[in-house]
Amino acid sequence: MLASFLMGLVGGQRSMTPLAAVAVAAARGDLPRDCAAPGILRHPAVATGTVALALAEMAGDKMKTAPDRIVPLGLAARFIVAGLAGGALAPRGQFWNGAAVGGITAVAASYPGWRARMAAMQDHGQTPTGLAEDALALAGAVAIVAGLRAARD
Repeated sequence: MLASFLMGLVGGQRSMTPLAAVAVAAARGDLPRDCAAPGILRHPAVATGTVALALAEMAGDKMKTAPDRIVPLGLAARFIVAGLAGGALAPRGQFWNGAAVGGITAVAASYPGWRARMAAMQDHGQTPTGLAEDALALAGAVAIVAGLRAARD
C-alpha cells in the first residue's frame, strides 16, 4: 500500500498525474503482475487519454482563472482519480483498500500543497511555481512506477 499512499501525495498536487503514470506503466507492461490494476488501464488509448488530461491540467494550472485545488470539485476529482491510481497499485484483491489510501491521501495532501504554492507565488509568481510543482509531481509519479518496475524485475 506504500505505492498507493505515495501516489496519493502526488495526487494532492496534480490530480491527473497519478492515473496517467499508472496507465502508461500498465500499457507498457511495467506494473507488477500481482497488482490490482483493472485490465482497461493496459489499453494504449487510456494511457494516451490520461496523459492528455494531465498535460491539460498542467497547462490550465498556470491560468489566472484556475481554481484552487481545495475547492470541493477539485478535492472530489483528486479523491476519485488518485483513488483509482492507488487502487491499481495495490496488491490483487486489495483494490478498494488501495483506492481509499490513495484518495484520502490526495485530499489530505492538497491542503499543505496549496499553502506552500500560495506562499511561493508571492515571491515567484504563478507560472514559475506551477512549473516547479509540475516537475515535482511528474518526477514523483515516474519514480513510484519505476520503483514498482524495479521491484517486479
